[in-house]
Amino acid sequence: MAGRSRLPASTRALAARMDKAVREYRMLRAGDRLLVAVSGGADSMSLLHLLSRRLPVYAPGARLRAVYVDMGFGEGSEERCLIMRAFWRQLGVSGRILRTTIGPLAHSEANHENPCFLCSRIRRKQIFATAELFDCNRIAFGHHKDDLVETLLLNMVFGREISTSPPNLALHGGRYHLLRPMLFAEEELVKAYAADNAIPLFVQECPSDGTSRRQTIKEWLAALEAEHPGSRENIFQSMRRVKPDYLL
Repeated sequence: MAGRSRLPASTRALAARMDKAVREYRMLRAGDRLLVAVSGGADSMSLLHLLSRRLPVYAPGARLRAVYVDMGFGEGSEERCLIMRAFWRQLGVSGRILRTTIGPLAHSEANHENPCFLCSRIRRKQIFATAELFDCNRIAFGHHKDDLVETLLLNMVFGREISTSPPNLALHGGRYHLLRPMLFAEEELVKAYAADNAIPLFVQECPSDGTSRRQTIKEWLAALEAEHPGSRENIFQSMRRVKPDYLL
């Protein structure tokens, strides 16, 4: 990255962490067709912003696309989509924007499932449909280190399994690879990157925000970290040092 030493510290740090993830998990190859799923939050918007600069380094000749699925919450759908289009134009990225009513449906009496589960499932379906439309073989999500730790604990406490979101997951016989290039980046670093680069952010106005099981885990982790600094990092590193012989 030209003039890298003159960039904000957050930009240098996030780029270094993403470089490590892409290299260590062999996420990208020359000529890949990469789709980035964005939501308007700091994580996915920062991912798209940085990939628009770094992709030629990772994978010469690779093509970058984006997809945004608006969940239909509140009265701000049109404004959210306009912000997203302007951001993509700024980066020189093309893609697909879908306005839906998934959110209100998931929170209606017609839905007997967990609202977050239904929203996630339908949104994921739209993302895969877009990948097929654009003939993309790689799909990148903005999950960061804190997300992976929270997912591990969510699955243990509520799902009765030891698992998290893998960095490079092959699906459908290798037709698609789900990537998480920011797995080594802390949430606070991602937020700093977004602020330092004046990335436009918005929220979905979801009524479940702040009341989900993930929020419970997030608050528990924050309390644990306050009492025992380094706990979050230790949990993350434990996922890279699994001892199967000492499990049931």
